[in-house]
Amino acid sequence: MEPDSARRKDLPLLIIKTGTAIHHVPGKGDFEQWIVERMGVGVESVRVCRVDEGEPLPNWEEFCGAVITGSAVMVTQRLAWSEKCVTWLRRAVSAQFPLLGICFGHQLLAHALGGVVESDPRGREIGSIEVCLEPEAERDPIFRRFPRAFVTQATHKESVIELPPGALHLGSSKHTRNHIFRVGKTTWGVQFHPEFDADVMRAFLRARREALAQEGLNPDQLHDEVRTGPWASAVLSGFASVLGFG
Repeated sequence: MEPDSARRKDLPLLIIKTGTAIHHVPGKGDFEQWIVERMGVGVESVRVCRVDEGEPLPNWEEFCGAVITGSAVMVTQRLAWSEKCVTWLRRAVSAQFPLLGICFGHQLLAHALGGVVESDPRGREIGSIEVCLEPEAERDPIFRRFPRAFVTQATHKESVIELPPGALHLGSSKHTRNHIFRVGKTTWGVQFHPEFDADVMRAFLRARREALAQEGLNPDQLHDEVRTGPWASAVLSGFASVLGFG
């Protein structure tokens, strides 16, 4: 079920901000600016809710849909503010309110709906990666026009180990199986960062340089191997189309 036309036309987008990016790229902004830019919506059509700072989530009926951002914290920490989001998300999904979860947001959605989130047994996945789509993606409202494989940016230590009951598996990388899932017709989770460009990815690699070396990864090589992924941002523009923007 798509959101009704009146809601698509008249109501703003909600960005549920769950943290701040751990980097500094002059002029690049933060999660919400990258999301808005790649969705192609005006800032006047967006409200940001800082749940990580204790701001209560509003009534979803006042919005056309919501994007849940990434975060430097972990779902498995079960922080009070993130667990409050769980109840809201369950009710929103039940009401077929359109949702897109990114990285931490993807994991939080999975946790809220009965999936399992844990430390990835293969360790951290970071840098430019290739995500491969399942055949079911050919019928998905967002991914049906995508190539079978595309380059995108990722940075995470936890993963969705088990999808929520009834979730449709849509894509994976060599490192992480559950990179994309959909629940029903209006809820998506993506482990990768469709809002990142190559400059942002390089900034994250520089910010994590010491930690990466301690984990046995090669930060210089990862930095040099960052690639542009033009299809990744189409996740956000596709979600905008589902909501009736553009």
